[in-house]
Amino acid sequence: MKILLAVDDSKFSEAATHALATLLRSQDAQVLLLHIVEPRFYSVPPQMSAGYSPETAEIRKEQRKAAEDVVGRDAQALRNAGFRVETRVGEGEPRSGILDVAAEWHADLIVLGSQGRTGLQRLLLGSVAETVARHARCSVMIVRIP
Repeated sequence: MKILLAVDDSKFSEAATHALATLLRSQDAQVLLLHIVEPRFYSVPPQMSAGYSPETAEIRKEQRKAAEDVVGRDAQALRNAGFRVETRVGEGEPRSGILDVAAEWHADLIVLGSQGRTGLQRLLLGSVAETVARHARCSVMIVRIP
């Protein structure tokens, strides 16, 4: 079974990692631990060439390092539980990034945490878990903190 575990640095992702390690069997399971880094800068003025703003490159480097730390920590927890784990850090919009990687990797199951936003927060911020559940080509397990 191919399981894609989407994580970020939140208690909701920790719950998803814990649920995967305790609820699913590690036998014959291959886990791809994925973190999608969402760029803080979506566009730059046309006159700015690549590398024009060194602080942009530094921020991206820091974001990627933090993401690699998160997937490294979670990967070790899953390896300790007996899972075969590979890690990947991508860049882009999390909703489409998770769905694209799941389709490309031919995942059988996507596991991710949910913040359970409601009302105005959900309207303004959207829900990664809901979008993934609605559009995934495979099963999705959404973990919530009680």
